[in-house]
Amino acid sequence: MRFLLLYATQQGQAKAIAEEICEQAAAHGFSADLHCISESDKYDLKTETAPLVVVVSTTGTGDPPDTARKFVRAIQDRTLPADFFAHLRYGLLGLGDSEYTYFCNGGKVIDKRLQELGARHFYDTGHADDCVGLELVVEPWIAGLWAALTKHFASSGGRSEMSGAPPVAVPRTDPVKPELLHVGAQIELLRLDDSGRKDSKVLNQNAVNSSQSSALIEDFESSLTCSAPPLSQASLNIPASPPEYLHVDLRESLGQEENHASVTPADPIFQVPISKAVRLTTEDAIKTTLLLELDVSEANFSYQPGDAFNVICPNSDSEVESLLQRLQLAEKRKHCVLVTVKADTKKRGAAVPPHIPEGCSLQFLLTWCLEIRAVPKKHYLLVLGGIRSLCESPDTQGRDAEARPLETCDVQESRVLSTLKGGQDTAVLSCMCNRSQQCTSASHVTFDAEHLPKLQPRPYSCASSSLFHPGKLHFVFNIVEYPSNTTMAVLRRGVCTGWLATLAASVLQPDTQESPVDSGKALAPQIFIAPRTTHSFHLPSDSTAPVIMVGPGTGIAPFIGFLQHREKLQEQHPDGNFGAMWLFFGCRHKDRDYLFREELRRFLERGILTHLKVSFSRDAAVGREEAPKYVHDNIRLHSKQVAGLLLHENGYVYVCGDAKNMAKDVNETLVEIISKEVGVEKLEAMKTLATLKEEKRYLQDIWS
Repeated sequence: MRFLLLYATQQGQAKAIAEEICEQAAAHGFSADLHCISESDKYDLKTETAPLVVVVSTTGTGDPPDTARKFVRAIQDRTLPADFFAHLRYGLLGLGDSEYTYFCNGGKVIDKRLQELGARHFYDTGHADDCVGLELVVEPWIAGLWAALTKHFASSGGRSEMSGAPPVAVPRTDPVKPELLHVGAQIELLRLDDSGRKDSKVLNQNAVNSSQSSALIEDFESSLTCSAPPLSQASLNIPASPPEYLHVDLRESLGQEENHASVTPADPIFQVPISKAVRLTTEDAIKTTLLLELDVSEANFSYQPGDAFNVICPNSDSEVESLLQRLQLAEKRKHCVLVTVKADTKKRGAAVPPHIPEGCSLQFLLTWCLEIRAVPKKHYLLVLGGIRSLCESPDTQGRDAEARPLETCDVQESRVLSTLKGGQDTAVLSCMCNRSQQCTSASHVTFDAEHLPKLQPRPYSCASSSLFHPGKLHFVFNIVEYPSNTTMAVLRRGVCTGWLATLAASVLQPDTQESPVDSGKALAPQIFIAPRTTHSFHLPSDSTAPVIMVGPGTGIAPFIGFLQHREKLQEQHPDGNFGAMWLFFGCRHKDRDYLFREELRRFLERGILTHLKVSFSRDAAVGREEAPKYVHDNIRLHSKQVAGLLLHENGYVYVCGDAKNMAKDVNETLVEIISKEVGVEKLEAMKTLATLKEEKRYLQDIWS
């Protein structure tokens, strides 16, 4: 019994889940025809009679992934008849992150349009949340898929399994509803779908309630050092470890040169010097914010304000060294890594991951290619637990130590891993993995390229205009620091921001825009950058359109580029007609982290910036009236002007910064403003805001 399995992926999550479905299908008596949704030459939904299963991820802006753009454009053709997909029965799994405003919107867009064209569910849609752990929904959704497929084939008399047959009328049956697990007794998710309707859903937890889950997590945490109840008394139902499909061989290197372009082979890579570094915050600020200037004058790198670019960063030298020691591979750091697919693998479409360069050294691979800080997935726990289970087996007691150099014989920790990988409590598994708890006596583990994902480049917004700073590129970042998982007294820095801060130390200046004495490009620290796909976060093509910019903290970065660019345009066209520019900026303290304070004052004095509204969340209010604490408070204070600019003057609103709180608060505030000023119900206001988004007049550049 065949079904069509399509995936739309941005960074590989949807693809990995689709491949897992494909592998499980054979064990349940099905055959999955797996394709990327962009491979339209390999399938045809117009004539497809087999059931369709789709796995769709969502980008940070709430759009379908790049691989689905062509597909979405095709199905959104308004000339298609309402029964175009009436023959189609499908199930869809959407991936998203509830820290973003448009949760799972990539899947919702496709789901809604398929139904508008007559397609019907044979299995209810699942929405997996990366914020709490995709596995909480993905695993039960996949587990329920097989019963739904069985019911579908039974109701259609098996006719759907014939590929290439003409469309037939499939008897309509109620879709099977998957029993999905969710953490929390009452978690209300409020999101906007592509039509602007509020998607309000209360997720009831089916496994354990919130207080029970917290108690279990505490018990399991204490069991990391001592296998105490309830862990030692738990009955375990442990699945088999998945078979390995890659073979890793280490050979002495011939001294070939390693190319950083292989880290992101699809993009051009530029090596550029850091020509200046400026600290934008005071010593007593809660966060340290740096501005870095890159010299791109000799690189074929062009950008416009609003663009972003990738920084290719390495893992920490000390962490790579520690990992090599734990792997007992320190003496082989310069050995060449040869990764091949095992000849006897049964994994469909098995291939060497593209982020593993051919013939690189082990040190290069761990430093530049693999995410060694990745939170362990359940797949890895299965393998790791399988290694350690040998320590509990009586037939290993007499083994020669040389035969198992990479095993750890700790029965207590093996018990913990067995419980986590068994999946008896999905909430505990998710919480433990997301807290990155490590088994303390695991001094040696196997090196397996299958379980370490790609070390992703880090995106940053351009904080300058090439008209204002020819040959230069500015960007801004906070140095990320968080407690180490070994001791609370040690602060661990972010992979990229910690590395950049170390590099910039040699050219670091106090808060001043004066250029340092040129000590020569050869001595300047170098970094690797790559352009990112250009989207629509740019100034309006119509210079007369008013612009509202919302960017607290480092979210101000692209707007500095906007203002610099506008200043140069106004100098070039002194008689031109330019629309108003509003900026809503926020920070904690006026005297500690008010970024670009003097530059913003200059823009205001010159009339480039027409309105500057700043809020300070931690400063005491001055005067009788309560001062606005956050950017959305300030927006609310100027609701009439904001509504007028957006609804009557064809204005644009740009939001940059934190997705978890700020972007949601701004979105809700805009809905309130439209509802109040236009005098419509909240639902109509949400539709209006959704229309602005569709017209690319409500644009977001947000991150979690």
